[in-house]
Amino acid sequence: MGVVLLLTLPSLTILSLNGARVFEFDNTGHATDPQVVALLEGERLIPPAPLPPEVFTTQEVEISRPDLAHASRNWQQLDIEFTQRLLIVFRLMEERHGYRMALIEGYRSPERQAKLFEQGSHVTKAKANMSYHQYGLAADSAFLRDGKIVISERDPWAMRGYELYGQIAEQLGLTWGGRWQLRDLGHVELRRQNVLGQVVR
Repeated sequence: MGVVLLLTLPSLTILSLNGARVFEFDNTGHATDPQVVALLEGERLIPPAPLPPEVFTTQEVEISRPDLAHASRNWQQLDIEFTQRLLIVFRLMEERHGYRMALIEGYRSPERQAKLFEQGSHVTKAKANMSYHQYGLAADSAFLRDGKIVISERDPWAMRGYELYGQIAEQLGLTWGGRWQLRDLGHVELRRQNVLGQVVR
């Protein structure tokens, strides 16, 4: 019995640690990429200048994400730590892979979340105050190509971009929506314990 316990204990410990990391990022140095570590420890990055509103009202955007014109893209409403991690993702996407990223929705009010929930599970499964968007800990992003937002999952270039985006986001301790059953390829969030369900005013 003691031998079995000694053999299984390390595996169980690793599984429990890995499971915890999926839901909450801790700052104990899980990032191993030297550039990622340097960026995390380096200067504070500044959000890019806002894009013109008409960029978010094109036909492609309307088809892929109706009502996006009413979404908040105010970086100041996002959590500071989450903002820095997302800006690092944006920077690495452009420097390493040539993809320029754009924030298409950040903070989302409980009222907006409730309206999206009412549209059905194909839009979101999260009710008001059950999405990290309400706490400034989630964002939806897309690609900027030739001055236009590219969201379409039918575009092979964009699909490759989403794959790279997910990989880099996960290196920075963010949860990527591309792994969910209801895939949300442009979505990332910074999960924290005891946040969801708190009433946001």
